[in-house]
Amino acid sequence: MALTNSQPSVATTPAAAQSSPLVMRIIGAVALAHLINDLIQAVLPSIYPMLKQSYGLTFTQVGLITLTFQLTASLLQPWVGYYTDRHPKPFLLPCGMICTLVGILMMSQVGSFPLILLAAALIGIGSSTFHPEASRVARLASGGRYGLAQSTFQVGGNAGSAFGPLLAAAIIIPYGQGNVAWFGLFAVFALGVLYAISRWYRNHLNLFKLKQGQAATHGLSKNRVLGALVVLGLLVFSKYFYMASFTSYFTFYLIEKFDLSVASSQLHLFLFLGAVAAGTFFGGPIGDKIGRKAVIWFSILGVAPFTLLLPHVDLFWTSVLSVVIGFILASAFSAIVVYAQELVPGNVGMIAGVFFGLMFGFGGIGAALLGYLADIHGIEYVYTLCSFLPLLGVLAILLPRSKKA
Repeated sequence: MALTNSQPSVATTPAAAQSSPLVMRIIGAVALAHLINDLIQAVLPSIYPMLKQSYGLTFTQVGLITLTFQLTASLLQPWVGYYTDRHPKPFLLPCGMICTLVGILMMSQVGSFPLILLAAALIGIGSSTFHPEASRVARLASGGRYGLAQSTFQVGGNAGSAFGPLLAAAIIIPYGQGNVAWFGLFAVFALGVLYAISRWYRNHLNLFKLKQGQAATHGLSKNRVLGALVVLGLLVFSKYFYMASFTSYFTFYLIEKFDLSVASSQLHLFLFLGAVAAGTFFGGPIGDKIGRKAVIWFSILGVAPFTLLLPHVDLFWTSVLSVVIGFILASAFSAIVVYAQELVPGNVGMIAGVFFGLMFGFGGIGAALLGYLADIHGIEYVYTLCSFLPLLGVLAILLPRSKKA
């Protein structure tokens, strides 16, 4: 039976309508907080070359840093979302940012590999509390335009991920590890933003029912819903396993293959991450209009020709293709999250936690495994191998058809 795109009726009460002028400001504030959260997180891969040289790390150890961060960021998220779906905790958002602040200050002072892993884990814990709750706030403030709200929220994170390497190149790489502490100022600012968001969230719990639309309208059996969620998980796997090759190793790839400087390689990483931000922003609203499945299909499978070509071109075309890949690949995530939330209505936080958790978890596992392969076979081998991952996008054919009501 077809999965409809008819949205659960939110923002239809007079109270919700009265809060609509404020709602857009809240969506923007949540996106800003996401920008800062992910900008701080982007410090980690941005300083990998410096840490590798300073502490004599192998590629495998570099991958373990990412694995530690992304596992702590992923394993807790579904449980945080599941719990807060049933017991809202508006002030969990600033509490998570405090944990991130401690982690980033610690990262500026640590002097050993185990302490680097501990600092990375603290930043990951902060992320695990941020994403499910912030995603819920964005949905509550959406006025029913879930794709737009989710993509606006997500593009804030992508923008932060894009600007992080640039700021790291300007602030940390020329002057040393101690300057990581300057990013703590962003965390302090984010604490103020998140406190204001949490107050709005607390005051509007009586206006927005967290489980509006909890009766499923898609008419799918439980097994069909479970199967669709498994397919979505596999698509997230192909997307973020491939993304890990860029976020953790693209700078190494450019330095080794094209003999670029660290600063120049960071600029290319910024272009890729900027394209990711743009793709994320456009993917959500397009999914609202033409259906989630069409966006998912195009994003995952449609990027395959470009990923297959990337390992075989010169620097100019590497730059061009990386931008095209980032834009197309990123357009799917908002559609995947909203699609899953529509499959299991009433569990907004849990679904957001599961899929953000899968994103971090697959990215972390991918980073560790790809680092190990890079140590054995070289970094260029990694990009050739990963170029085939988007072919898993053919699994999108198994998703129930999405259509407008």
